[in-house]
Amino acid sequence: MTGSPRRTAWRKGFFEMAPSRSVIVNADDFGRSTGINRGVIEAHERGIVTSASLMVRSPGAREAADYARRRPRLDIGLHLDLGEWVFRDGSWNLAYEVVSTEDRNAIAAQVQRQLDLFRQICGRNPTHLDSHQHVHRDEPARQVVLAAARQLGVPLRYCASRIRYRGDFYGQTAEGAPLPEAITTESLLRLLSSLEPGVTEVGCHPGRGDDHGSSYGEERSQEVDVLCDPRVRAFLDSEGIALVSFDAGDELVY
Repeated sequence: MTGSPRRTAWRKGFFEMAPSRSVIVNADDFGRSTGINRGVIEAHERGIVTSASLMVRSPGAREAADYARRRPRLDIGLHLDLGEWVFRDGSWNLAYEVVSTEDRNAIAAQVQRQLDLFRQICGRNPTHLDSHQHVHRDEPARQVVLAAARQLGVPLRYCASRIRYRGDFYGQTAEGAPLPEAITTESLLRLLSSLEPGVTEVGCHPGRGDDHGSSYGEERSQEVDVLCDPRVRAFLDSEGIALVSFDAGDELVY
């Protein structure tokens, strides 16, 4: 299913009237576990999260989708899951593999499978696409996922030119070492103050509990606390930075 002309026209209207700086705060890993679902929901209801990316293969996916059906203000995109890697003993090691990231045909089949499952449990198309650990940034996954985004008429992270992505609100280094100073209220305020004019997606990974089996653990709860800090909302209001969603976002210029 492709994007409708009416929706595209509405998006163009959004850009004509949009504030000089707008931010989509998107929670990755929605559906990975009940604990992560709790954190995403809390950060949406009490904090500044406007959007989430759903891992449809994970144990909490249907629970997350049920919530999204009841709360249409929360944008839901597809967080494509092709595998996961952990940094251990000086190198990245495969934790699990859904399909080989070298096999274009297998990737295409898996993308379609996860899109079909998303529609089945959510009752609609995703509002945006991205991927677990950003595997879609490399070929051959990039072209496969980009084709799917174009067919759907939705933004793909890093590829839709009118939406910038900021991933620096993250409590670990590129090698998985703790980086708690990156997920404080002060660091988030600095990030928000540095936003350029236009629409920016800020990624986050909120969660509660330890039922997710992820190497990104205690950091998730810290993120929830920061995303719900009243000082963050007050800062956005004082700076005139609008909280928006993907439905009001991109004109889809790739």
